[in-house]
Amino acid sequence: MASTADAPRDRATPATTSWGRPGPGEHFRPQLTRPDWVDLCGTWDFAFDDESVGMTQQWQRREDVFDRRIEVPFPFESSASGIGDTDYHPVVWYRRTMSVVPQPGRRVLLHFGAVDYRAHVWVNGHAVTYHEGGHTPFATDITSILDPSGEQVLVVRAADDPHDLRQPRGKQDWQPEPHAIWYDRTSGIWQPVWLEEVPETRIRDLGWVPRVDERGIDLTVRLRTDRPARRHLTLRVVLRQADRVLADDTYAVQSEETQRRITISESDMSIGHSDLLWSPENPSLIDATVTLLEDGEVVDEVGSYTALRDIGSSRDRLLLNGRPYFLRLVLAQNFWPETHLAAPDAEALRREVQLIKDLGFNGVRLHQKVEDPRFLEWCDRLGVLVWAEMPAAYEYSGQTVARVTREWIEVLERDASHPCIIAWVPVNESWGVPALQRSGAQQDFVRSMYHLTKALDPERLVIGNDGWEQPVTDVVTVHDYTAQGHTLRERYGTRAALAETVEHTQPLYRAILLPGTSGKEVPVVISEFGGITFDLERREGWFGYGAVSTPEELLRGYADLVEALLSSSVLAGFCWTQLTDTQQERNGLLTSARTPKVPLDQIRAITTRLSAAVAGDAVSEFAYGDYVPAEPPSDD
Repeated sequence: MASTADAPRDRATPATTSWGRPGPGEHFRPQLTRPDWVDLCGTWDFAFDDESVGMTQQWQRREDVFDRRIEVPFPFESSASGIGDTDYHPVVWYRRTMSVVPQPGRRVLLHFGAVDYRAHVWVNGHAVTYHEGGHTPFATDITSILDPSGEQVLVVRAADDPHDLRQPRGKQDWQPEPHAIWYDRTSGIWQPVWLEEVPETRIRDLGWVPRVDERGIDLTVRLRTDRPARRHLTLRVVLRQADRVLADDTYAVQSEETQRRITISESDMSIGHSDLLWSPENPSLIDATVTLLEDGEVVDEVGSYTALRDIGSSRDRLLLNGRPYFLRLVLAQNFWPETHLAAPDAEALRREVQLIKDLGFNGVRLHQKVEDPRFLEWCDRLGVLVWAEMPAAYEYSGQTVARVTREWIEVLERDASHPCIIAWVPVNESWGVPALQRSGAQQDFVRSMYHLTKALDPERLVIGNDGWEQPVTDVVTVHDYTAQGHTLRERYGTRAALAETVEHTQPLYRAILLPGTSGKEVPVVISEFGGITFDLERREGWFGYGAVSTPEELLRGYADLVEALLSSSVLAGFCWTQLTDTQQERNGLLTSARTPKVPLDQIRAITTRLSAAVAGDAVSEFAYGDYVPAEPPSDD
């Protein structure tokens, strides 16, 4: 693509311009990569439109109204954006110029990682796309309206009503200042924007589903083409692990969607023993090259990756690749002081995953956020299980149902091929369904989200409503912020105690299961606990679930609570609250700057102690204590 990412006239050049094949963690869409793309992040023109007059006055055709500069993709509320204004601004506009000259027979796609919440997009004054949903990507073909001169103008209008509680928002506060457990807002463009040059006939999408028991992987390839049955199109799929070719298959194309099962020849594919199987202890990925050919000539080619990994349950045990597995998760808000929900850069995403590993956790619960795909790629590559969650709305209505459902489907479509994800959570703590215990309609909504998720992804665990008031679930989840380890032992230490707690105890004044929901022979995970506050700066703030004043007290409290759950022979896992301090919440194991409050190795030594629930770990060929933190990737 003859293209350069020019900044607005007389402005600074963009922060980055990427050409060629990026390395791990650098491509904005890591499971469908091509070489010809351009990063549009950097300095854009910007304007507030508090009176919402821009559409009437056609700001998409004007330059004079853009009186500010902003660094994309950082939200205007953040300091990294160059604006740092946290007041209410429900409508904002972005503008930049770029030089794009498409090559003959090629198309130019404009991609947005996420824009919160509604986005109208124009190129050269022409409307090219509209998207609603603040956490999911969208793209559009802009080739037909590009100016032959090569100079193009891109304008985006983002509308995000801070007071609309029927809008999925996650932890973004609707009050003027962050209160309780909600934080400063992230409005407008907050994930990368980029251009991609593609052929007219092309691979539009890939879907990977591992089939461990069948020694294979299901692949779905969707094409953008006309009359595929009348053309001599074929697909070639090559799977590799390191230098070893696992499969090299070619398929005839009969329609716009091709589904095939790729069988992998492997002499030792017994469950739990093959080096091919992906796990946190052995994050073995399979690189893929998918090539579209016509009459033997290459039409399009994309890079991707997948893995062989199976997640399931048997009675009260979670199974990873057919073996009992104890979850040691940490809850992560993935919020940065200077950039809010947007990551400061690609390295910050890698470091976040590495810190989770270094603390001894084998997984992360992404709380109320749909994270950047590059974060999920690092979870895939470094070996971190992901408990993925839909950001909540806070007021129930028919509009809430429609918005959450539509956006959740887009989340599943975007992320379902990542091997790291083992569980989906469409609703958390009855947020958005406040009358769940009494309302049949709200119960039906949660059940419908559970079954919709299972229909689209039957291979993963689904928790209908995480924490309490569960009308349907694959895993019984409990949020229990008891401050004493002995109380946790009393509640969860034995099978009888666990049954009593699930059926009758209300740790946070809420029933765990709704009437008619059985918790028998279903795995139980304490999916929130801990939350000990230790503020190094001793600021005023929300102290949550108990505060300590020294690192030694934090370590003792962590050990007391974690060891209480590890000593249970009947739990399937836990999730500690939380990874980092986040604004007024100072209950992280790390500060908001990602500085450990207690030495990493001391936390790790506690986190990785053997669990009584998985006796086989004591004789396993893998010992947690043998783990050595990975070195950062080289620049080669």
